[in-house]
Amino acid sequence: MMFQEEKRIEEELTYPLLLCERVCKLVEEPVFFKFECSEVGKQTDRLSQMLRTAIRLSTSSSNLYEPPIRRILTEMTKTLDRALTLVRKCKKRSILRRVVTITRVTDFRKVLSLLESSIGDMRWLLSVYDYSDGSNVGIVLSLPPVASNDPILAWVWSFIATIQMGQLLTDKIEAANELASFAHDNDRNKKIICEEGGVVPLLKLLKEGNNSQDAQIAASTALFNLANCEDRVRSIVNENGVPIIVKILRDSAMRVQIRVSSLVARMAEYDSVAQEEFARENAIRPLVSILSFETFVDDDLKMGKQSIHSIVQMSNYNDNPPRSGSSLSVSSSEGSSRGAYYSYRKERENEKPEVKLMLKTKCAEALWMLARGSVVNSRKITETKGLLGLAKLIEKEDGELQYNCLMVIMEITAAAESNPDLRRAAFKTNSAAVKAVVEQLLRIVKESTSGSMQIAAIKSIGSLARAFSARETRVIGPLVAQLSNRNQEVATEAAVSLVKFACPDNFLHMEHSKAIIEFDGVPPLMRLLRGSERTKIHSLILICYLALHAGNSEALEQARVLNALEGADHLVARQPELKDLVLKAINHLRMYHAGIHPPRPPLSYVPQI
Repeated sequence: MMFQEEKRIEEELTYPLLLCERVCKLVEEPVFFKFECSEVGKQTDRLSQMLRTAIRLSTSSSNLYEPPIRRILTEMTKTLDRALTLVRKCKKRSILRRVVTITRVTDFRKVLSLLESSIGDMRWLLSVYDYSDGSNVGIVLSLPPVASNDPILAWVWSFIATIQMGQLLTDKIEAANELASFAHDNDRNKKIICEEGGVVPLLKLLKEGNNSQDAQIAASTALFNLANCEDRVRSIVNENGVPIIVKILRDSAMRVQIRVSSLVARMAEYDSVAQEEFARENAIRPLVSILSFETFVDDDLKMGKQSIHSIVQMSNYNDNPPRSGSSLSVSSSEGSSRGAYYSYRKERENEKPEVKLMLKTKCAEALWMLARGSVVNSRKITETKGLLGLAKLIEKEDGELQYNCLMVIMEITAAAESNPDLRRAAFKTNSAAVKAVVEQLLRIVKESTSGSMQIAAIKSIGSLARAFSARETRVIGPLVAQLSNRNQEVATEAAVSLVKFACPDNFLHMEHSKAIIEFDGVPPLMRLLRGSERTKIHSLILICYLALHAGNSEALEQARVLNALEGADHLVARQPELKDLVLKAINHLRMYHAGIHPPRPPLSYVPQI
């Protein structure tokens, strides 16, 4: 916890109270500046009374919000030390001591001003915390002197204190909304809220606002606005926020789930540790379940059978029964679980279409961020049968939801490319889910008018290059066709993906290289050699692989590939790592053009020039 190494707040309050008593005792019999010392005594006595009230409040409250108390006590202690030093000078002493330590009226004026500020700070503090008049802790927008140069600090204190100590839920919701507003697009305010302990009360409000959607939405929105950098996301993780967020994601109403899934996406985007924690808490399962709801045409319990989706949904209730008193609350019996499932389904079906769409869109975004760069999370998505649901959403939906689902597929396939075990387990080409995914990826490549969508689909197919058999030439044709795309970024990405089919790392590189040539891929590749630097590089690499693996093709000779490679000196000079590959390709083509047909060399063979 934030203050575990600090003194207890009662101890912090005791020391300035002791200083007040010392000052009051010293001003009773001053020899010099009697009037001024009397004024100091009056102010100090007021402070001591306020401190005693604060001590009573601290002992009677189990959830006291401490940061403003500690800040005010720090400043107050400095002032009281100064006052104590000043009144000591007014006692009877020798002439020499008086000359050395000269006291002026201006010194008293300064101390009295500081004491007045401390009184103002305590008055503000008690107005925020005091229960003695029977009222609730509420938002106080006045400014204490300690925060006069930074009013945001005082308002943040007031809002956090209201969330942590307030009794009225409406006040807590208002305070959380104010924090969310303060944190929106202002990193300094975000930093202040986190440093002043705002994360824990917001998580508590999210967790305990079970009977109020407004409370949970306000808390999750504030946390979302805070979580735009690794440090602040880590502060949420360190306060055990991930289990709370996943539980709310599982149990809450759709409008709350929208905000919480956005929070999951934001946290996973900025912090890999949060990604791991969400995987550990199995956040993937509720996200996939929500995303696939109403996606499948299932006949639940018809003819005595249940669909897979229905079983998954009902198992969620048995494993994680909804909170007591909610509309989804059920008993542990099978009949009650089944009834709750249909009640849950009816509630969702009756929700507005735009709410359903937004929820699915945000869940897809959360899955995207969780899968990004994570083999573990990608594996979990495939294990929950999420691939088929994603494929169906890509087929049926459009706009942001379709794009987010496609990005999930892109991240999963990228993980599969880097992890052979995942690729073999999740992307068996005879799997219905994989067939559906590939079909939709090819459809996007061929039909989409969005360059970003095409690029994501092309990348996904390229990542699966080693999963396709030699008979799967249907994936080669659409990629070759995109080499002629007017959007050079799309054409370049097609070349990058085709390289993964034709490179020696692919066991079927010979067959794929021939297929690329058969689909008339050489002419557009030659045109791409006149493109941007990145386009030239990937096109050149692909041409070299085609020359090495299908060098006797007439298409290569007709397109004058050898001349193009021999004239690529300027590009090779800027990319020295291409030198060996280009030389091997040139040597290979020269042998064929000279009428020599040597046996196929091993992959490790490097022709000598």
